[in-house]
Amino acid sequence: IGTGWCACNLSLSGMYGSLCSPNFPEPYPRDMQLRWNVSVPDGFQIKLYFSHFDLEPSYLCEYDYVKGEVLALFCGKEQTDTEAVPAQQALTSPRNSLSLLFSSDFSDEERFSGFVAHYSAVDIDECSERSGEDALCDHFCHNYIGGYYCSCRYGYRLHSDNHTLECSSDVFRERSGVLSSIDFPAPYPKSCECLYRIEVEDGFRLRLQFDSHFDVEDHPDVSCPYDYIKIKAGSAVFGPFCGDRSPGVIQTDSNVASIVFHSDSSGENLGWRLGYTATGESMSRCCKQTHSWEL
Repeated sequence: IGTGWCACNLSLSGMYGSLCSPNFPEPYPRDMQLRWNVSVPDGFQIKLYFSHFDLEPSYLCEYDYVKGEVLALFCGKEQTDTEAVPAQQALTSPRNSLSLLFSSDFSDEERFSGFVAHYSAVDIDECSERSGEDALCDHFCHNYIGGYYCSCRYGYRLHSDNHTLECSSDVFRERSGVLSSIDFPAPYPKSCECLYRIEVEDGFRLRLQFDSHFDVEDHPDVSCPYDYIKIKAGSAVFGPFCGDRSPGVIQTDSNVASIVFHSDSSGENLGWRLGYTATGESMSRCCKQTHSWEL
């Protein structure tokens, strides 16, 4: 077998390829070091395996060896039980590059033919590799060959970073209702700026009541520097609120209230929920009654 099919270049960037020890299948030279640097496009890892392996055996591979960065250290002959022989073991790089070092010492008492290795680019499933607080997407993660993308449930939209969520700017016009942080009581998304607006008829006043389960990231020394909820009703401002103590009942003198919820890029808190009711009578009904009295 000639070596023409085997990579002579020490820098490889194709989606697949082969590399072998110098002079293969003839014995490799003594007292030398060679390093191959393999790279593939972003979104891929490198899988490498050996189809032939015949190096000088030694304790802890002190003499001749092949080293794949911190992944493995190999030496020995395939026909022996030396634990350092790669056999059917494949190396998979944690990123899109891999460095492979071959080293031989000064002795050549017995001649060894060396090795043949093959590599290929394999897709990284970014969606399955990271979950929980380290998840790449707040709602849905979709893997494709060479990358991934995020999507969200109906009623939400992606943040400009294409990973986290923003809530749609909803307006509540019913005289009673419930609103909450996204996914309550599950942890709310990071990097959100949510605006909720309640508008009922003139003459009513809004009463807000927070659920007793309240969990918004806070700081022991500074008032709500990370995540917070703030309410503006007419000229009155309530908050910011954070921590694990519910704001309880907030009675406003306005028929319109704006609720802002902000979260930063960290944390794993459960959020909040509130119910609202409109108290009083609408202006239109008052006007109708006054009109009937005049008649």
